[in-house]
Amino acid sequence: MSRFTLRIIIILAAISIAGITATQIYWVRKAFDLKENQFNHDANGALTSVANKIIEISKTPSAANNPVKQLSTNYFVVLVNGPIDSNILEFLLATEFEKRNITTNFEYGIYDCAEKCMAGGNNISPKKIRNRTNISELPTWNNDGYYFGVMFSGVEANLLSQMGIWGFSSIVLLIVIFFFVYTLFVILKQRRLSEIQKDFINNMTHEFKTPISTIAISTQVLKDPGIIQFPERLLHYATIIENENHRLKQQVERVLQMARSEKEDLGLKKETLDFHDLIHEAVKNKSFQTGNVSIHLNLDATTPFVTVDKLHLVNVLYNLLDNAIKYNNKNPEIQISTIIQNKILQVEIKDNGIGIHKENLKKIFNRFYRVPTGNLHDVKGFGLGLSYVKRIVEAHEGKIIVASQPTHGSLFIIQLPLAS
Repeated sequence: MSRFTLRIIIILAAISIAGITATQIYWVRKAFDLKENQFNHDANGALTSVANKIIEISKTPSAANNPVKQLSTNYFVVLVNGPIDSNILEFLLATEFEKRNITTNFEYGIYDCAEKCMAGGNNISPKKIRNRTNISELPTWNNDGYYFGVMFSGVEANLLSQMGIWGFSSIVLLIVIFFFVYTLFVILKQRRLSEIQKDFINNMTHEFKTPISTIAISTQVLKDPGIIQFPERLLHYATIIENENHRLKQQVERVLQMARSEKEDLGLKKETLDFHDLIHEAVKNKSFQTGNVSIHLNLDATTPFVTVDKLHLVNVLYNLLDNAIKYNNKNPEIQISTIIQNKILQVEIKDNGIGIHKENLKKIFNRFYRVPTGNLHDVKGFGLGLSYVKRIVEAHEGKIIVASQPTHGSLFIIQLPLAS
């Protein structure tokens, strides 16, 4: 699947999900508004019926207009012309609300307009728990008579609880969106891994093909019987074969190193060693003795004993030194320093290479990652070295830090706990 096709699919899928989500929100809101309107209609009908029954009981003239006024979403007031008995009012309210299936908790208060004071009230719940009313103030009306107010608590929560199918469909939609995003993430990750694998295979083919071709050509020259008459040419081609064989061996070893480092159990054979000895061993590698490579040692740490796997730690140092030489467009100068701080051995490897851009610093320890160099292939490798370095250092309960700027070289800091 091409990058353009994948991008179109992602955009269309995102638009579809957004459309479905917007539609769901719209209909849920519509359903809630219908529930709310139905509740207001039922509450008005119940309170009107209660007002008419109170007027009938008290034998007072009925109000000319609708006695029920809704002051807010959950607050209603009802005007009656005669006195109101709280017990009768409570009974009538509970009866009318039950008829209309209004199960929301409510509290009521009775106001005497003549005396301008509260004349009663209570808090009613489905379990008939009686508490002191919380309606401490009711609006003052310029009217001789009584009125009562009813306030419903938790109206929205009660209405939402009645929207079972809409809640279920919303949860299903959220699950679908989650799995869509997760699937998309997996597809993108697999595509990235596929691209990395493809680049790795192409790179590995190039890395192996060059020395193999060189060895094949040198072998053909050596098969010429007349070459024995030219010892210098014989030695030259034999040296080429040896160097290319060594190069192949190094590349294979790096691939095997990473394969081993990916195992949960690295099988580390730890022993207490002087880390300075490991540095000297890594520096003595003959590949660093060719060309104009300058390595300066400032080993100031006293008793730098650490408990490590010798083979892996020497390989870590070798990888860092090798990178310092490869990623350099002038005569490499490498400085290795050691200090001890708070029972931690700190090893600093600084070079004068081409450096690393800030946006690439966080990626250099990723497996197979290589800093982009355009279409050039002037730096050999698989992008495995630094990933292996980080894996091994962390396996020794250590830490690796990198600081770098383009054209100003790089600084790698390895921190390892001292042997107890």
